[in-house]
Amino acid sequence: MVRGKVERLREWLAERESILICFSGGVDSSYLLAEAVTVLGPRAVAFTAVSPSLDPEERESARRLAEGLGARHRMVDTHELDDARYASNPINRCYFCKTEVYGAARALAHQLGIETVADGFNVDDRADHRPGRRAARELGVVSPLDALGFRKVDIRAAARALDLPVWDKPALACLASRFPYGTTITPASLRQVAAAEKAVRALGFRVVRVRHFGATARVEVGREELPRLHGREGELERAVRGCGFERVLVDPRGYRRGSLNVL
Repeated sequence: MVRGKVERLREWLAERESILICFSGGVDSSYLLAEAVTVLGPRAVAFTAVSPSLDPEERESARRLAEGLGARHRMVDTHELDDARYASNPINRCYFCKTEVYGAARALAHQLGIETVADGFNVDDRADHRPGRRAARELGVVSPLDALGFRKVDIRAAARALDLPVWDKPALACLASRFPYGTTITPASLRQVAAAEKAVRALGFRVVRVRHFGATARVEVGREELPRLHGREGELERAVRGCGFERVLVDPRGYRRGSLNVL
């Protein structure tokens, strides 16, 4: 089943003259980029949007991975926070973000003479709240993994077969997703979240979300990691308080995808 999808993806890529991949360094876009580089070589270009909502560690990880794949890689500053509609964090915040990001991708593609711009959106992503899909449609960004029926399990299997180091990397949405809708997002608050999540990961937790409720942080770790929290709550609280939060709550339910979405 996966093999057939992989073959169809390679055929689809071979039909492109060139392609620009919106590349975050996560498993989905990394797998798509790896296949594109194999099929198209230097005619496949990775595009990474750099802004305060991108964790600095993720930016560096994306850079290393693109380099390891031998991909042409462009890191472009984007300015989502300059848009008051984005910074005010409405329920469709992702639309304003993706309009900026995909617009920058389109501009780079035009500059490089590339017609096709693609992202790593896949079948399983349809289940989440994704206002950014409207921006993708408006700007002509295609999603071959979704169109060809790839689910996350397929992508991980195919990435593992290619020996990609991120094949089992946990999903990691942009830092802006840590704020309840209606809470203003600032560069300083994004840095605070990034620092707090880094501090929790330093304690040995792999899946981490620090939800920002003003002076209060709500920490989620992977559900399978919850037993390891027993007896370490104080250590975790001190680590997160050290990043400027006055109060720290640990969510006993663990990480849930889109736990702040309100529909």
